[in-house]
Amino acid sequence: MSPDLERLPRESVDRIARPFARFLRIEAVAGAVLLLCAVAALAISNSHWSASYQAFWQTDVGFQWGDAAYSRSIKRWINDAAMTLFFFVVALELKREMALGELRDARKAAFSIAAALGGMLVPAVVFVLLQRGHAGIHGWGVVMATDTAFVIGCLALLGSRIPHSLRLFLLSLAIFDDIGAILVIAIGYGHEVNATALLVAALAVAGIVLLGRMGIRQVGAYAVAGAITWLALDASGIHPTLAGVVIGLMTPARSWVSDRRLQAILGKVMAYPRGEHWSGDTDDRRDLQRAGVATREALSPLERLEILLHPWIAFAVLPAFALANAALDLESMQVDWRLAGAVVVGLLCGKPLGVVLFSYAAVRLRLAARPRGLSWPLLAGGALLTGIGFTMALLISELALAADLLASVKLGILAASVLSALLGLSVLALLTSRRTAGRRG
Repeated sequence: MSPDLERLPRESVDRIARPFARFLRIEAVAGAVLLLCAVAALAISNSHWSASYQAFWQTDVGFQWGDAAYSRSIKRWINDAAMTLFFFVVALELKREMALGELRDARKAAFSIAAALGGMLVPAVVFVLLQRGHAGIHGWGVVMATDTAFVIGCLALLGSRIPHSLRLFLLSLAIFDDIGAILVIAIGYGHEVNATALLVAALAVAGIVLLGRMGIRQVGAYAVAGAITWLALDASGIHPTLAGVVIGLMTPARSWVSDRRLQAILGKVMAYPRGEHWSGDTDDRRDLQRAGVATREALSPLERLEILLHPWIAFAVLPAFALANAALDLESMQVDWRLAGAVVVGLLCGKPLGVVLFSYAAVRLRLAARPRGLSWPLLAGGALLTGIGFTMALLISELALAADLLASVKLGILAASVLSALLGLSVLALLTSRRTAGRRG
């Protein structure tokens, strides 16, 4: 009897649920790694290695060809180039959920979009009101985004007590947040736009579309077009990480080879008798090669790229970002307490308030539908975690504010993130313990 007959049959939903579960597992562990790297950066920046540590990240790296040179500091390579891959994976995850996952339902997607919009606008307004007339007002974007890895990591601490609906809601909210943040970076914190470079970027994106229409499937061709897009956006004055979002949303979510075709091709190979007949220029070898291509292409380009890149983002790019950006010399820094306080209030209070108010309004206005199993108290408890703004907040602060204000903003970001995590976990633990006790009773 075939071993496959001893297992439950696979359903189409498994192709959605299993990658989603894998994504959450990686994010949960990535949150712990990110936290360790942030603590390490803080510890080293307050040790006798501080000067050399900071100097390392400011080391210029690049290339020179005759009189032409292209270089930037290691820190900027991480913030501008490596983080492009982060946004690329974020866009892939968003497209997968909207094409194949629960966000296919327009009203459910609208619920997460409304919550994300409120979680961006309300804290920004709170920050501007607190900083009106002060030098830090340009940092309004700092309080707008949620850190996906830390939020999922916090939920992992509560395990199965957290319903799937809350996990999906917070994940989709954080992804929409990140997309919004990159638009804020590109539009709000860009430089004077170079129209010629922007045209080159548009042509490169059109080239990616053309490659897809022609049926070209080699990743290298798209990587070259993507690199041109990144370089052109970098020269245009728009932050180049936008390239990651644009190309990620263009990535096909459907497979090239259907399940039926795959079974037919593999069936032809399996029909061959055992023996050494795969070498030479034979029909047998060509069938085997065709089977290899079909097996690879049965997964969509979106799924293949997400599987390939997600671990690198979680365990290389984000930890490197934390090591380069979370350093804070507590002894020598001059703190603008009004600015630090505005960041704390914006993230700790403004974010959850905006999430709850906008999601509630969207439901009341019948623009969106609240996911089944997600009560308002649970949503409010999860919303408290959205004040964890570590990664994107640090990235925006580097772009938005002068060097003498960075220490104050970083202190506010770290304080707000810690307080949001503690408060959110406490409320969710209390709510879920009551639910568990109620079920037992």
